[in-house]
Amino acid sequence: MALNLEQSLTMEAHLRDDILQRIMQDYSLRLPRGDSKWLRRGICPACGQHELYASYEAPWVLRCGREVKCGQSWHVRELYPDLFENWSQRTPPTATEPDAPARAYLSQARGFNLSRIEGLWHQEHYWNFQLEQGSSTVRFPLADGLWWERLIDHPARFGKMKARFTPGKSTKGLVWHLPIENWLKVDKIWLVEGIFDAIALAHHGITAVSLMSCNNFPYQWLEQLRMRYSEAAKPTPALVWALDADASRYTQKWAQQAQQLGFTSLAAVPPVIGQRKTDWNDLHLRLLSEQRELAEASFTKELAQSLYRGSLLLAETPAKKAALMFRHSPQQLEFPFVFHNRLYWWKLDAEQMSRNTGIEQQQLREFDDALDVSELQQYAKVTQIANCYPHALYFQRDPNTEETWYYYQIDFPHDGEPVKTTLTGAQLSAAPEFKKRVLSAASGALFTGSSKQLDRLIEQQLFALRTVETVDFLGFSREHQIYLLGDHAIYQGQLLNVNQEDYFEIGRKRVKSTQKSVRLSLNTKPAEYVDNWLDDLWRCFGTHGIVALSFWFGSLFAEQIRARYKSFPFLELTGEAGAGKSTLIQFLWKLFGRDYEGFDPSKSSPAGRARHMGQVASMPIVLIEGDRNEPDRIHAKSFDWDELKDFFGGGTLRTRGVKTAGNETYEPPFRGTICISQNAPVNASEAILTRIVKLHFTRPHVTTESRASADRLNLLSVEELSFFLIQACRAEKKILQCFDDRVSFYEGYLRELGTIRIERIIKNHAQMMALVDALALIMPVSTEQREQTLRSLQEMAQERQQAISADHPLVAEFWEVYDYLTTLAPSLQLNHASDPQVIALNLNHFYEAAAEHRQNLPDLKLLRSLLKDSRSHPFVDANRSVYSSIRSRTVKCWVFRQ
Repeated sequence: MALNLEQSLTMEAHLRDDILQRIMQDYSLRLPRGDSKWLRRGICPACGQHELYASYEAPWVLRCGREVKCGQSWHVRELYPDLFENWSQRTPPTATEPDAPARAYLSQARGFNLSRIEGLWHQEHYWNFQLEQGSSTVRFPLADGLWWERLIDHPARFGKMKARFTPGKSTKGLVWHLPIENWLKVDKIWLVEGIFDAIALAHHGITAVSLMSCNNFPYQWLEQLRMRYSEAAKPTPALVWALDADASRYTQKWAQQAQQLGFTSLAAVPPVIGQRKTDWNDLHLRLLSEQRELAEASFTKELAQSLYRGSLLLAETPAKKAALMFRHSPQQLEFPFVFHNRLYWWKLDAEQMSRNTGIEQQQLREFDDALDVSELQQYAKVTQIANCYPHALYFQRDPNTEETWYYYQIDFPHDGEPVKTTLTGAQLSAAPEFKKRVLSAASGALFTGSSKQLDRLIEQQLFALRTVETVDFLGFSREHQIYLLGDHAIYQGQLLNVNQEDYFEIGRKRVKSTQKSVRLSLNTKPAEYVDNWLDDLWRCFGTHGIVALSFWFGSLFAEQIRARYKSFPFLELTGEAGAGKSTLIQFLWKLFGRDYEGFDPSKSSPAGRARHMGQVASMPIVLIEGDRNEPDRIHAKSFDWDELKDFFGGGTLRTRGVKTAGNETYEPPFRGTICISQNAPVNASEAILTRIVKLHFTRPHVTTESRASADRLNLLSVEELSFFLIQACRAEKKILQCFDDRVSFYEGYLRELGTIRIERIIKNHAQMMALVDALALIMPVSTEQREQTLRSLQEMAQERQQAISADHPLVAEFWEVYDYLTTLAPSLQLNHASDPQVIALNLNHFYEAAAEHRQNLPDLKLLRSLLKDSRSHPFVDANRSVYSSIRSRTVKCWVFRQ
């Protein structure tokens, strides 16, 4: 087969420099020595050995030199997709070459010799009015004024639309193909999905046409082709249905329909390289870095394998498929295989075959070309061992707890949805356990095979199985630098959809979240996002609404902020019932795709709270009604605000043991943020109070306008608001840059006021002020709204300093009664201390004197816990034995400094 790869072998200089810099840094590849043209001694990402190599002149593909034990390879477009996604910037148009971006895309990203497709394409431009963004495109004209075009500048910005057809037109029944000089000389035609696949095969001397979609049966074109050959009195060419590997159902369907039209149908399935599904263009790209002779040999080998896989796909019966498999690799006389999503066991009776045909067993293993498939079927027995097809997708591992599972998919021969589940090593080690697990995971799924048959099955499926790392939370994973948001993820500003196997692939890493308790309903369509709600929020809640929104928005970046600044503030919402706290929180949750409010920490155990707070990362944990005092509450389940102290800097949630023979422990960090919503203020230690930014709500004066705004906010749904989360996460880089630029400025500003002495208060409120500025990058915050909110945060910081310096209201009331009694009746002696710098009070004596003068005091039991935090008269000791200057004997007193 004629190859024409000379022009494609050249790599554009700037692209080559960028790739060399990346691969040498990421894989530790060494520069060539002497006359060598190869980068060597890199670290293979699959096996970890120093056997990775690549071409120095054209580093298209990285390969592991351990051909037998590893043999993995990666095209640089898979490893660094960002280098192949903005061709208008990488190769901008010029006056002499206005289509330079499209030319660079076709030659560098697709590996095409442009002379073979000259005049078949032209450069166009696509503009999305909703996103107000555009992209250059490569457009291929089709029949009757139709066209297809591929977006070449960051197509991920437009969701799933990487390409598009003529709007409002259909290409059903049609194909695209390169010019063919004489169709009557063609004896075999390959039918592929994409236009680029057809061009790639043409580089290897194969006549190919593009269906442009796997669900397009080209009935119009086939009829024209049949008539052309009929008029020339020649037999029609054979059709090779070579759709992508995930379109096997259409391959079988179209092959059958084409046979009914009088065509001979074959099939070819593209290779799976390193457990990664590829198409024909991918295969073509992998040949670019090989020498011409090696490329021809590699392509011929891959072509034969693809046709073999296609023959298995079109096999009419289980026995025929198994016989084809044995002819291809006759090393095993019995093995499991799948046919139409049922598992079968094939066993050849070699002894009987030897008696009847004279073919010895050793000859079978060495493969005899004279061995006919139908003859093999006569001496083989086929047994169904499962009425479904359970197959391993990957091995998933939690790197923190070392917990592991095999992730399986169970397919059915009927139209039922596949079931995905996890199996442990123990469940795969014995047929009875495997049978029970499969039956419990999928309704009616039955495995009837033996342990020997199961061993052979898992030996086939688990060899070189890829590994996926798991996290047990939803949100931002600091280790992987990705937002895991259920069925979607955001990585470096790009929106990703979960693949068919329920994980996300980011460069060399594969990651998924196993968290099932928290579910986000995200609408990824920007056109359905309602973005005019900010003025209604301002009208209903004023500056408090903007502060709360900034905290919610900033929570998305809490992990990054804590990594740089070692803290992220808590938010407290207090106020009387009916002030709108719950309404505000529920609205803010809708921006994150949740219809939710929070949970009551006093109703859960410490272990339950730790699990709940570990479910999300870079999202708020809302504690509601945490101040309730229930006298019948079990002491072990009581909640102490000091539990939250370590969470300020992302400390440990809870330490628990790991199921190993050693003394390993698992200490997951707190990855979320804390929001407290309750009627009464938080009553806690100074360490907790200094960590809090406080909002106090009062019942508003309702007007017709504010009532209408509140109704509009309440009527907005999750589907209309949840794009806010995606919009914010995609702007991660510029938001963090803005935060870094402003936070130090606001820290200096608050410090210079001179009224705030506690650095933690300065730091917390400066971070909130910086988040208000960052919020303006994605929301239309007006100058008035911004300035009033910043002024309000300054006042909050000053009020927090005063609150820290002041006594608890009940303690203040206690000292007011003390001052009143000592002032009212100087002869009434309450202070038992002889030292004028000390106050020593016997609380029972004090309460008795207050009662005589009709002064109300708080409950003594409650007051004892609060007096230890007294600030106006600092606490010294409780129940200290003091020689009373009043009674001339020793008395138990609470001692304070004047």
